[in-house]
Amino acid sequence: MHIDILTIFPQMFEVPFGTGIFKRAIDSGLVTINPVNIRDYTHDKHHTTDDSPYGGGAGMVMKPEPIFEAVEAIKKGLDDKNVDLPVVLLSPQGRLFSHEVARELAQHPRIVLICGHYEGVDERVAEHLATDVISIGDYVLTGGELPAMVVADAVLRLVPGVLGSAESPLEDSHTGGLLEYPQYTRPADFRSWKVPEILLSGNHAQIAKWRREQIIKRTLEKRPELLDKAELGLEDKKLVKRMLHADNNIDRES
Repeated sequence: MHIDILTIFPQMFEVPFGTGIFKRAIDSGLVTINPVNIRDYTHDKHHTTDDSPYGGGAGMVMKPEPIFEAVEAIKKGLDDKNVDLPVVLLSPQGRLFSHEVARELAQHPRIVLICGHYEGVDERVAEHLATDVISIGDYVLTGGELPAMVVADAVLRLVPGVLGSAESPLEDSHTGGLLEYPQYTRPADFRSWKVPEILLSGNHAQIAKWRREQIIKRTLEKRPELLDKAELGLEDKKLVKRMLHADNNIDRES
């Protein structure tokens, strides 16, 4: 998979994607990251990428010309000019990023991420260039570089082979719409806090059952709204009812 990231600070991506899992994935040819300096597509001696907003107001707005030209240069270099290329603008006004959105993007062999800055990006980028506008949360950052890293990280780890084990991404939180079960490692007894005995039993069927119960329990306690959207089996639904019933009894007793 290939990700082009349009930014005025390409150096910000050197460390996150130059170490650890992603460096190994890049070195092995599974993924490629291409930070594109938007300033390279300006035509004035100062390499200007922003200007004051029409109608007045505080701050500056990113100009459309260099962003359009950068994306058009990427498209021009494609071997298949008819390829479905997602062009994603990172903006607090976009649809909320989620594991499902990451999976959508991971189905494409190549995507483009556009990092906004200042007071925002000229609206014509969202209207006539971007195929999607994505927000990583209901807050405002100084630029789109951190959101681009978040999106790229979430998408690239879904590429087969990136995490090493094919099962790793299948057991993450939000895969299947629910939170992940608790994880433990050695030592089995740390400061008198012990690992649940079931995990030491070697009984894989019982461990799998326990983990599923913990997934439901943890989601119910921490993010109950996720259960409304998740696809639950009959046993899962019965488990939710039992847990809710137990909680109601505790509330009445207290």
